[in-house]
Amino acid sequence: MKNFKLIEARKEKGMTQEKLAKYLGYKGKQSVANWENNHISPPLNTAIRISQILGKDISFLFGEYIQETHTKEGSAI
Repeated sequence: MKNFKLIEARKEKGMTQEKLAKYLGYKGKQSVANWENNHISPPLNTAIRISQILGKDISFLFGEYIQETHTKEGSAI
């Protein structure tokens, strides 16, 4: 199921997937497309930036579907 809240919020700001990706420092729109299609969730720091850029609450945009980090830091091997 698509993340319609994220899609609507992006469109309300008049942004394309490409433009949002560039604001976030990504080279292309693929990550944004993946988040909107719920293939993956953004890392927490990226979700916070998206929330700020789009002017929407992070829990409104993503609910519980946010990665804490890409990798666990400080974990023993």
